[in-house]
Amino acid sequence: MPLHRLLRLSPTAVLGLWHRTETAAALGALLPAGAPYAALLPPTAGSERQGQWLAGRVLAHAAAAALWPGAPGLLVRNDAATGRPYLEGPGVPASAVVSLSHSGEWAAALLATGGQVGVDVELVRDKARRISTKFLAADELAAAQRVGTDAYFTLLWSAKETLYKLAERRGLIFKEQLLLEPFTPASAGEIPMVLRLAEGQSRHRICYSQPAAGYVLTHCWEPGAPTATP
Repeated sequence: MPLHRLLRLSPTAVLGLWHRTETAAALGALLPAGAPYAALLPPTAGSERQGQWLAGRVLAHAAAAALWPGAPGLLVRNDAATGRPYLEGPGVPASAVVSLSHSGEWAAALLATGGQVGVDVELVRDKARRISTKFLAADELAAAQRVGTDAYFTLLWSAKETLYKLAERRGLIFKEQLLLEPFTPASAGEIPMVLRLAEGQSRHRICYSQPAAGYVLTHCWEPGAPTATP
């Protein structure tokens, strides 16, 4: 069972990582609510996409068991309008929040009782570099080009994805509203960021690490809503 890690960020928040080696059928057998999930599985997804989708839900159940041992009826659903995952079922706190991500062989999940969560795992590729002008502001792009590696561009994309999930706002413009502040890249650390909304801006710190060679992981859990400033 390749549950790679469950990291308790606090008494009310757990970050999980799953290294996927199983087939989609094997992952489906690990879910306690197999029949409901079979109906929720994206019908047009191929075997690889199905495996990623199922791994995220198996991981969410493992993290939930650590947070809420009395919630055997947990079900992970997706909001029809936004696609964001949410939790329901007996024993699940009304304030429960969840963020899921998958890429390549890895799945990540961040669950908490209250607050805001965001998580993203990415396979390092040249894609983030190729689309960098679409998601990086001019000063961010200049700084990224000085570093120049695919891993760095992928990290910046992942950090913005995590903040986007944390914000829970549709239609945000990555290069204008999800802004990076200067930081010194390392194998693990924090990236300071600013979220700009119509009602003001707020500051956030996105944690990052390398779960395996060729991958980056970013996450953020905030127990209370940040105060926006004009």
